Parts: sequence; C-alpha cells; structure tokens
Amino acid sequence: MMNPIIIVCIFTGIIHFAECTASSLRLAGVRTKSIATSLSFVNATLLVTRLSNMLQAPFLGGMVDSAINRGDVSALAVNFRFIIFAAFLGNLFAAILTPFSVSIFVKAILRFEEIGSVPKLIVSAFKPKNFFAIIKRFRLPKKNTFANLSLKGMPQLFLWLNLIMVSIYAIGVLSALYAGSMVPEYRVTATQLSAIVNGLATILLTLMVDPTCAFITDRAMKGKRSEKDVRAMVFYIILGRVAGTLLLSQLLFLPAAEYIKTVTLMVKGAFGN
Repeated sequence: MMNPIIIVCIFTGIIHFAECTASSLRLAGVRTKSIATSLSFVNATLLVTRLSNMLQAPFLGGMVDSAINRGDVSALAVNFRFIIFAAFLGNLFAAILTPFSVSIFVKAILRFEEIGSVPKLIVSAFKPKNFFAIIKRFRLPKKNTFANLSLKGMPQLFLWLNLIMVSIYAIGVLSALYAGSMVPEYRVTATQLSAIVNGLATILLTLMVDPTCAFITDRAMKGKRSEKDVRAMVFYIILGRVAGTLLLSQLLFLPAAEYIKTVTLMVKGAFGN
C-alpha cells in the first residue's frame, strides 16, 4: 500500500488546488456577466475539497496514533510539515494554471446557461470532442498576464488578512492533531479544539476578506471598476495563498499546536484530573 504520508500529501494538494482555483471564478463571473452563477460554481468546486478531506482524515488519525504508539512524536511534526508543503504546492500549481482555469470557467458558465444542469455539464465535458476542446484551451501565464496588476485604489488590508487567514486554515487541524500527540490521553479534546485556531480564520474570512472581494466584484459588474481591478484582486489573493502556505503556515504550526495544548490542559484541569 502507498505510504500514508504520500496519500495525505496528495489529498492536501488537491484540496488547496481546488480552493485556489475557485478564486478565479470571480474573474470568470465578471467576464461572463454571470456573477451569481460563477459563485454557485464555487460550491460545486469545493465539493472536491470536502471529499478529499473526508478521504484523508483516517490517514491523518492513523499517523497520529502510530506516532504515539512508537513514542516518536517529533517524526510526526516533520511529516506534518511535508503536508503543509503539499498545501503550498497545490496553491502554486493552481496559481500557474490560473489563465487556463479562468478560460475553462468562462466556457463552463456560458455552456451552463445553455444546458442548465451541472451534472449534464460535467458529463458533456468528458465527451471526446469537448474534452479535446478543453485541452486546446490550455495556457500558462505570459508576460502580459502580469500587466496592469496595480494595487492603486484597492484596499490592501484585506489582502494581508487573506494571507493570514489562508495560513491559519492550512495548519488548524494539523496543529490540533499534533497537540493531541503531545497529550495523548486527551488527544480527542485537543483535536476538537482546532476550532480555536480556525475560528480566527473564519472571522477574518466572514468579516474582512470575503465582503471586500464581493464589493470589488460588484462594482466591476456595475461598471464602477474595471475588469483589471478584479484581475489584480484575484492575482493578489492567489499570491497570498501561495506565500502564506509556503512561509507563514510553517511558522505558525508549532505555536498553534502549543496554544491548543495549553487550552487542552486547561480543559483537563476543569475535570479535576
């Protein structure tokens, strides 16, 4: 059987690839003037992440149990850092393929308006004629892809908050699992406390990042901003995902695990044993 760490890294890469790719749907929505449809496609895209999360969860749990039984928690930390790096690779590949993703999403949205059904759209994509048409649309970033990506007139705070949010999301569950390995008798409690880390990311997404993205996109739809502003926004959001999982997630991993461990011990004290 394939090494569990490889399996988890593959699923983690898929999760972050799908989430990062979904960011380009805002640009596709502006280009097709179908922003509501494009955002509904985000949910369809994120089904991939939910499925991957479900499939990788047993392997992550098994890695923790195995490390505890061997008494080799330090090796678990190394493995988790590889998993975080896999998240970076998923975001990096999605970033490189952004022009291709936007092109495909634009075509998919327009095709959906004709078909009116996502399952039929997916099935039609695998027909030989349509599949080869998709392949022909393949493109990588060119020099002019990075033109007109100015931050002028764009609120920059939300871009920094996006970087922080993505970095936290990437390590929330891993830090909780690692904290559980440090206090194995309370590892279920520690695992449940991943929310005290991911909760901050959820607050940032809900109150600061997503509303600002929606505001810029809506203004572009109304002609009060140009499409290049949405391009710039998508570019810097994706750049934040790449940089966040490459650097900040690695830096936050152990401090977050220690934080969860401390709270776990506080919960342990509340039960008087």
